Amino acid sequence: MSWNALSLPVQVPSVQVLNPAADAAGRTSAYVSLKNAMRATFVFEITQGNAATILLSLLQATAVAGTGSKAGPTAKIWACADTSVSDALVAQTDGTSFTTDAGVKNKRVVIQVDAIQLDIANGFDCVGVSTGASNVANITACSVYLSGERYQQATPPSAVVD
Repeated sequence: MSWNALSLPVQVPSVQVLNPAADAAGRTSAYVSLKNAMRATFVFEITQGNAATILLSLLQATAVAGTGSKAGPTAKIWACADTSVSDALVAQTDGTSFTTDAGVKNKRVVIQVDAIQLDIANGFDCVGVSTGASNVANITACSVYLSGERYQQATPPSAVVD
């Protein structure tokens, strides 16, 4: 393997921001800082066991503690409504949120935001996501992948500290 081959842990570090759990009441993820990255790509894995839709929303904050949280900027969104038959992610309308269909399927939703889209003028440099109230049979998990490292280094800085 070439020394300059892509290394996900080094070049695209990830953080699990929502552990797999039921979304009966909805929940908010941990936040990550984009001070050292150009882009955050949230990847939701959904096991929809009940025909209740799930609202997925992008959030922005001024600190990883969720300080001053508000709706995120408009972001790129892709979805696969049934991962058992396809791995194709279909582009959706850009937005700050996405609602799954009610189909009882395994799903994947990707929300991608560039750091430059955040409300940087007012100190917003952290991002997170939330799920809306749904059903106890609907299980969601989400990881975020950070890319476009601003400062190359062997061990990327932590994204969960300000």
